[in-house]
Amino acid sequence: MRDVLSELMTWWEAGETIGVGTVVATFRSAPRPAGASMLVGPDDTAVGSVSGGCVEGAVYELAQGVVASGEPVLERYGVSDDDAFAVGLTCGGILDVFVEQVSRTTFPELGEVAADIEAGRPVALATVIQHPDPAWVGRRMVVRPDVPAEGGLGSPRADAAVHDDALGLLAVGTNATLTYGPDGERRGEGMRVFVWGFAPKPRMLVFGAIDFAAAVAKVGSFLGYHVTVCDARPVFATTSRFPGADEVVVDWPHRYLGAELEAGRIDRRTVLALLTHDPKFDVPLLEVALRLPDDVRPGFIGAMGSRRTHEERMGRLAEAGLGADEIALLSSPIGLDLGARTPEETAVSIAAEIVARQWGGSGERLASTEGRIHHDD
Repeated sequence: MRDVLSELMTWWEAGETIGVGTVVATFRSAPRPAGASMLVGPDDTAVGSVSGGCVEGAVYELAQGVVASGEPVLERYGVSDDDAFAVGLTCGGILDVFVEQVSRTTFPELGEVAADIEAGRPVALATVIQHPDPAWVGRRMVVRPDVPAEGGLGSPRADAAVHDDALGLLAVGTNATLTYGPDGERRGEGMRVFVWGFAPKPRMLVFGAIDFAAAVAKVGSFLGYHVTVCDARPVFATTSRFPGADEVVVDWPHRYLGAELEAGRIDRRTVLALLTHDPKFDVPLLEVALRLPDDVRPGFIGAMGSRRTHEERMGRLAEAGLGADEIALLSSPIGLDLGARTPEETAVSIAAEIVARQWGGSGERLASTEGRIHHDD
């Protein structure tokens, strides 16, 4: 929904009724992830995508019908359908798409939810997408940390169960479809609830205000990260040199990382790219980063440098007292072997390794591999 939020709010604020189709579950090689949304506006304009073009036409017509009837619908599209080729999902994937009507009347809380998302405040939205009692379908609950939930799903027991699970998903910024018994029983089935976890953007910390950092910051922003470039040298760490970064900080890398940790702004979604290959910056920073507990250590820690720089860095880290298990957490030299030469090509190489590590990819050519293209979360 984040990708179509601006258009959705424009229509919602104007008092219009919008058809919203959302991917709530995927199977096999589905082209879009859970949470991808498509809007059908009051002038029959389509915005966004649920399948990269495969079933947009079918969802578009379904959304028009939902706007007219006011009744939400959960529909499955895929190769198991008799008309799979008719709707166009020929990639072998299966999508569950929930289509609902959104307006000021049906979703009065949307304005506050959108404000939270835009401000980077964590907020989760739980919607009943399937239930034996049709009256439950489409009910929503808004969940925020440390405050009571808004709305309700149908019973106190269901509300309590979903509230707890939504907070867990929100902590890691994940979307998921959850299954419960009809009254929210943990063991059982019959009720399915889709939860959007709108957490702040994951962070990319780029240490070293060099030309490669500008390219890495640009590709990091493209991937959806909140990008910070940090360097202790004010003559190099300027916003004019790094237009692709969200912020540029003048500070010693290890000191800045320590302050961000104390402020609670580092988590497993954070990626750290060390580009300085200067021991006076590298070693103190890596001493901090590699010794962090699992729950707050960045999910990716990489350092740039030649083979010689890498060997010297490994030796200095060992001399600093880091153990083999800690040093093994470092990806060095950073990036995949793409034959990169320019800063931009190197940034693609670094981004490719980050994506591969996040999703369990091998980094090999797809043409030389077999099995599923999309790995499990």
